[in-house]
Amino acid sequence: MKREDKNAAIAQLTEKLKAHDILYFADTSSISANNTNSLRRELFKGGIQMQVAKNTLIFKAMQNSGKDFGDLENILKGTTAILVSDNAKAPAQAILKFRKKGTKPELKGAYIDSAIYIGDNQLLALSTLKSKEEMIGEIVGLLQSPAKNVISGLKSGGSKIAGIVKTLQERAN
Repeated sequence: MKREDKNAAIAQLTEKLKAHDILYFADTSSISANNTNSLRRELFKGGIQMQVAKNTLIFKAMQNSGKDFGDLENILKGTTAILVSDNAKAPAQAILKFRKKGTKPELKGAYIDSAIYIGDNQLLALSTLKSKEEMIGEIVGLLQSPAKNVISGLKSGGSKIAGIVKTLQERAN
């Protein structure tokens, strides 16, 4: 690979790493060409992009991206595929679904909104992550629940108080 090609590849990878906050790094070695195509189709269905690149290029792109990848730089050994998605759990779910046929791809690590996950043992936990929207929805629901209880209590209590006042007024007359 010529120097210009390497620089172009690094620049392209750097832009990809800068632009996305959900990045998975997987080991795709020993997957046949047919199975790699099947994996790509499976990932495409989930809106996930996959790109295989040389580890040195990925390493330089990580350094140029301005993000802190921490220990993820140490996982760049062997064949590395970068999986990019807008959904934090979609790549993990796709990998688990594909692995029903074999042992690969194996998760090397993931970078999700500046949180770092290392190792294939994180795959199950990553597959159950909730999105920001789901978490915000749950928090809003929890915050609304006490307010709804207070309002309904006041409404029902208000009619009770009005009934008591009316009864007392009738007795006074």
